[in-house]
Amino acid sequence: MYQNKMAISLHKNTEVVEDESSMQKALHAVIHFKKGEVISPFSANETLGYATYLTIQVGLQTHITLQPEHLQYINHSCEPNVFFNTTAMELIALKDIAHGEELSFFYPSTEWDMAQPFVCNCKHEHCLHVIKGAAYLSAESISRYQFTNFIQAQLQHQK
Repeated sequence: MYQNKMAISLHKNTEVVEDESSMQKALHAVIHFKKGEVISPFSANETLGYATYLTIQVGLQTHITLQPEHLQYINHSCEPNVFFNTTAMELIALKDIAHGEELSFFYPSTEWDMAQPFVCNCKHEHCLHVIKGAAYLSAESISRYQFTNFIQAQLQHQK
């Protein structure tokens, strides 16, 4: 189904796919999702007092690893199709998602100051190029995205 990619684990409505050349893993839809649909509930597998590249921030010094663990393979995009609602603890479709499409989220939507900033190569029209966390976003960028309640509160406090 995927050129140069191999499915390595199947879940209820998603699968982890590995790119054979880069060895990078990504989560893909195995069914069609409609905008606003809950893709998966999630919970905290582990709660940490510090950020890692695998955590989602839910408080100033509170970061969680995800359960189910396969959700950790949702990669970043400046044009995301999913959102981690950390209040309802649900992964939500931001737009219609086709069968086979990679799931992606906007990392600063959950992260104030990222543990491992990186250069984005998503190539979308509004790509931010350097992803460091919500604390570093322009007002224009902030207007384009949905943020968790924690990040929204941080953005309001920053004003």
